[in-house]
Amino acid sequence: MRAMVLCSGGVDSTTALGMAVKKYGAENVVALSISYGQKHEKEIQAAKAVSEFYGVEQLFLDLAKIFEYSDCSLLKQSDEEIPEESYSAQIEKTKGDKPVSTYVPFRNGLFLSSAASMALSKDCSVIYYGAHADDAAGFAYPDCSPVFNQAMNEAIYEGSGHQLRIEAPFVDLNKADVVKIGLELGVPYDLTWSCYEGGDKPCGKCGTCIDRAAAFQANGVEDPALSK
Repeated sequence: MRAMVLCSGGVDSTTALGMAVKKYGAENVVALSISYGQKHEKEIQAAKAVSEFYGVEQLFLDLAKIFEYSDCSLLKQSDEEIPEESYSAQIEKTKGDKPVSTYVPFRNGLFLSSAASMALSKDCSVIYYGAHADDAAGFAYPDCSPVFNQAMNEAIYEGSGHQLRIEAPFVDLNKADVVKIGLELGVPYDLTWSCYEGGDKPCGKCGTCIDRAAAFQANGVEDPALSK
């Protein structure tokens, strides 16, 4: 059995990659890294580093064209500032009834649909991705929710002639739980990148930096990426 893992170079996808490698062996895992018009290349660089660490085949796909009409603050064409506050603070402002400004429109739907076609072509029978409960909370990222995951899983399973399914191992877990699993697996978190800014070091102020720091603190360890 072969697995494809959506690999962004962040904590969640790298943990999913580690899980897949442990279960299927590096020779049976393919990492897929997708560019979507983000403002920096740090994510892709990290994805390359973790894929090399695990010794897996890595594929690349550019979907930037699809998102060129979006004003999401993560994208190159946007003049919107990336919020320097926690997701909980952002959700308070949106009142939990619409996505946060760093939501890239239906990104996971497009990623999974594209991955499905490529996974079938690479003889994979499962796609892993790192959606977790913190991202889905308060409608911040609706394409990370259990409902979305179930719907996409059913669509891909039926659309592939029952050859392919989705595995979202963290969809009911928070980021601290993800880090706990990764620490037990020896995931190389020092190679990962989560920050929405593209500086030499993580900004420590954006939602994902705050979320990441809290996850490591909850496990009583220092984020190894900060000590590089």
